Amino acid sequence: MSTEERKPTTSVETVSKLENGDMHELCDATEAAIESGGGFGWLKPPPRKVLEDYWNGVMLIPERVLVMGRIDGVVASSCQIVRPPKNNEAQSFACQLTTFFVAPWARGLGLAPMMLDEVEAFLRTEGFKVINLDVRSTQEDAIRRYEGAGFVRYGTNPKYAMVDDEFIPGYFYYKEIKQENR
Repeated sequence: MSTEERKPTTSVETVSKLENGDMHELCDATEAAIESGGGFGWLKPPPRKVLEDYWNGVMLIPERVLVMGRIDGVVASSCQIVRPPKNNEAQSFACQLTTFFVAPWARGLGLAPMMLDEVEAFLRTEGFKVINLDVRSTQEDAIRRYEGAGFVRYGTNPKYAMVDDEFIPGYFYYKEIKQENR
C-alpha cells in the first residue's frame, strides 16, 4: 500500500497530563481551529504564551477533564468536560461539554464522533446522567454532529456572541447519558 493510500490512524484519549510535544501540537491545532472559525470563543488566535497558559490552567483545574484526539499520533482535536462545583448538589447529575474543536486538517477522519463516544463513556463511568453544551449558530457542522448524536436543542440566545460587530445566535443542547445494561 502506498503512502497515499494509507488510512491515517485515529485515536482519542482522556488526558490527565500533557506529554512531551503535546502542548505544541495542542496549541497548533487550537490556532488552526480558531483561524477556520471553529468556535472556541476566540475570534483570532491569541499569542502562543496565552494559549500555553490556558491549556496549563485546564490541566490544573480538578473540575475539568481534557479529551484529545490524534491523527497518526499528532494532537488534532480536543474538548473539555466541566464537572459541576461540589456545592451544587441539585445539578450534580449534569456536566458541561465545552471548547470542542477539530483542526481543519483533521476533519472528516472520524475524530468528532470518536470524541463524543469517549466523553459519554467517561461520563457514564463517573455516574453523570446529562451532558449540556452550547454552540454558535454559525457552527453548522458541529450542530449537525451534535444533533446526529442525539443532543436535543432546548433554547436559543439571539445575542450569544458578537462577531464583526454583529450578534450571532447560540443554541443550547442537552443529552441524557444512557447507562449500559450489564
